[in-house]
Amino acid sequence: MAAHPGARDSVDMRLRRGARPATHHPQPATAGTPTVLAGGNVVMPTGTVKDGRVIVDGTRIAATAPENAPVLDLTGHYVVPGFVDIHNHGGGGASFTSGTVEDVLRGIHTHRLHGTTTLVASTVTGDLDLLAHRAGLLSELAEQGEIAGIHFEGPFISPCRKGAHSEELLRDPEPAQVRKLIDAARGRARMLTLATELPGGIDSVRLLVEHGVIAAVGHTDATYEQTVEAIDAGATVATHLFNAMPALGHRSPGPIAALLEDERVTVELINDGTHLHPAALELAFRHAGPARVAFITDAMDAAGFGDGRYMLGPLEVEVSEGVARLVEGGSIAGSTLTLDRAFKRAVTIDRLPVEDVVKALSANPARLLGMDDRIGSLEPGKDADLVVLDAHFDLKGVMRRGEWVVDPRLD
Repeated sequence: MAAHPGARDSVDMRLRRGARPATHHPQPATAGTPTVLAGGNVVMPTGTVKDGRVIVDGTRIAATAPENAPVLDLTGHYVVPGFVDIHNHGGGGASFTSGTVEDVLRGIHTHRLHGTTTLVASTVTGDLDLLAHRAGLLSELAEQGEIAGIHFEGPFISPCRKGAHSEELLRDPEPAQVRKLIDAARGRARMLTLATELPGGIDSVRLLVEHGVIAAVGHTDATYEQTVEAIDAGATVATHLFNAMPALGHRSPGPIAALLEDERVTVELINDGTHLHPAALELAFRHAGPARVAFITDAMDAAGFGDGRYMLGPLEVEVSEGVARLVEGGSIAGSTLTLDRAFKRAVTIDRLPVEDVVKALSANPARLLGMDDRIGSLEPGKDADLVVLDAHFDLKGVMRRGEWVVDPRLD
């Protein structure tokens, strides 16, 4: 989702004017010695520990610290695990589907400033050869540890539920074509969204499972029965549940009912107040339960950047007051959401327990990616990825692998 080519000068100008979020140079909590983050409400898998402690030793969380270890007082704050976004197309004026390596790194950094310490880079529908080429670039960034892998959203989706994808570039999910993208990602493909009711859909689900890639049902016109078949074949994620799929019906329940009722499925939710009515979010959370929800951004270039016109492949997008819509037709075109905003909304507007929100933003997506031995909770031995929030749930600090990306001491 690159910014409009004709608007590149204005994009660079906005960057120079500081439209991008303020940055702090990453720095260790305290170089060369364990540091104790003390006094905060530390959200652990077993619950919230008041006046808790998190000990950072190098890049990891430690169980103990020397008596003379430096202490950072976080009284009145919340300390939560770093956020994990499994569906993100870009930010900071940069797209993960196009642009240079520097552009992609700018997008990644934009989301880190908002608490996302682990990110899966999502592509959008495009020419298959171009997507394969893009997968090569993104896989190098995954090998360097900048991203956790690649998510292909399209081109194997339904023209009936295409959303902001170019219909001319859509195709059926023939296993050989799906395999082309898997191979191009060089073992870094994490997830692929497809309309499983299309010809080749079920065989492609099985192929994805065989190669250790998450099969996600989305942009689909499937019936309830067809969705059940896809889940039985190995599909385990609902791509932005409710969006780009038939509505829940009492005679024809469609994919939503099948995805919500099956314990094997994790449901993605975009909690920005635009994609979902609060009642729909509550329905999903209550029915799936806090262990099966993953909050995502589905962010595009404008996240953390600003209103204006952007390009989504060949489609022009207008972002106004933070809402992205296609210029032609008005369909919602991704979001400008960041996960710190999703967190605050979930607690202050949706009134969800902080512990459940942490599961949706950190623990559940980490488990889904098979990375919960390293990230997703503040347990000793795991990466020192964490977010500091104040009493109003506004972001005050971000640490990634023991280094402050946003330093609460400089607030």
